[in-house]
Amino acid sequence: MNVAEKSAKGLSRVFEVTVPASDLDERLSQKIEEIRPQVRLKGFRPGKVPTAHIRKMFGTSIMGDILQELVPQTTQEVLSEREIRPANQPNIDVKSDADDVLKGGKDFQFEISLEIMPEFETVDPKTLKLEKPVAPVADEQVDEALSELAEQTKSYDKKAKTAKAAEGDKVVIDFIGRIDGEAFDGGTAEDAELVIGSGQFIPGFEEQLIGAKAGDDVEVKVSFPDDYQAKHLAGKEAAFETKVKEVQGPAETKIDDDLAKNFGLSDLAALKDALKGRFETEHNQASRMKVKRQILDQLDEAHADVELPTGMVEQEFAQIWMQVEDAIKKGELEDEDKDKSEDELKSEYRAIAERRVRLGLVLAEMGRKANVEVSQEELARAVNQEAQRFPGQERQVVDYFQKNPQAIQSLRAPIYEEKVVDYILELADVSEKKVDRETLFEEEEDEVEAAKKTAKKKPAAKKKAAAKKDEAKKDGGDTKKAPAKKAAAKKGEESKGTESKDSAAKKPAAKKAPAKKKAAPKKD
Repeated sequence: MNVAEKSAKGLSRVFEVTVPASDLDERLSQKIEEIRPQVRLKGFRPGKVPTAHIRKMFGTSIMGDILQELVPQTTQEVLSEREIRPANQPNIDVKSDADDVLKGGKDFQFEISLEIMPEFETVDPKTLKLEKPVAPVADEQVDEALSELAEQTKSYDKKAKTAKAAEGDKVVIDFIGRIDGEAFDGGTAEDAELVIGSGQFIPGFEEQLIGAKAGDDVEVKVSFPDDYQAKHLAGKEAAFETKVKEVQGPAETKIDDDLAKNFGLSDLAALKDALKGRFETEHNQASRMKVKRQILDQLDEAHADVELPTGMVEQEFAQIWMQVEDAIKKGELEDEDKDKSEDELKSEYRAIAERRVRLGLVLAEMGRKANVEVSQEELARAVNQEAQRFPGQERQVVDYFQKNPQAIQSLRAPIYEEKVVDYILELADVSEKKVDRETLFEEEEDEVEAAKKTAKKKPAAKKKAAAKKDEAKKDGGDTKKAPAKKAAAKKGEESKGTESKDSAAKKPAAKKAPAKKKAAPKKD
């Protein structure tokens, strides 16, 4: 077998592989001898069909099988011998066919085209200076949460028949809704409970019940919103014949041991501890996200000149842009993006794709050098956690992951990233800064701006030299499927687990559609 490197531009490589006809003929003869004992042909005793006859009858077919096996096998040998770490699946361009090889005695030729992983030195984690925001849980925060819990468990006492309904009271009502005198589906209810001022029913309904007493008949006139879910009701005026059966006033809910027992806890102290523990977990998660964002920003800036595999960037961008187009079609694009041209949007999202690929490569390389690995036990826990999200379908979920390597990779990637972040945090210079809760949870600079900053600092029109062959020895491990970032919401947190370049994209920048209302006075 002869292998020649036809092209080496940047990270792109093209190899021409030639397998001599003599080698193929030898392989064919060996294959025929292997199958000859099993060949059954009319006119010949079992296993006694002449080699020449088998070659004449089945040579082309057998040669086709040989070539089918030869191409991937030879491709792997070429990559292994040259210690090449591919950044994408090699593209194979076969220049010969079985007939030419078999009948014409020609050599078999094909080309291997691929991009290789870039060779670069990662920044030393010890040089990173990070500021970790820390917000202690305040007593006022726990007290506020207790008040909210008390509000949620609020009970109501029946008022006297002469008592008028006021804001915050609960009324028990029957109603029939009519449009142009005709009752409509979904507009009728009995013993419906409504807290006035809760916003539970469509605008204008609740206010008209203020002042009503038990036993009163009230005609409530409203207009259905123009964006009402039931299109046949949207924008129409309706009248609801409403019978007030009972008026109830809010009863005082005490913050005491009884409140705690409503939530399955022994006493008020246990409830306070539970709330404080929940807040501490939230604060720790937010603090980690903040410091992790600093890590990603510094890594992105420190490796701005790393040459990126075009295929990986294009794949990441395609995943992002597909979701952007979907957001455009649905009218869910962020307000700040609505007046931008398609070229402007593509430029911004391509910068995000480049940032995510770059960070994926850097994190993968740092993890590889630090021997970071994801154990089977960690993967099994992740699969089980995912299965628990689908009660009653746990077995199907587990089977799905067991049969789909790419699905397993989507669970492995974020675990791997978090372990690399842990490794960096152990070595980096991390100082703590005490902040309040509001500061801890305030939004970060969006990913577009972060990507733009790195793009500005990247040397213009400067390409990194191709890595020398004798320096290309790398363990393919984690970087063969470098955990390039998933396409996340443009304004959202970008650090929710780096993903394989083969992973599906999350939905990008898109505001949620307004909540739609049912065909009844109730709101969703």
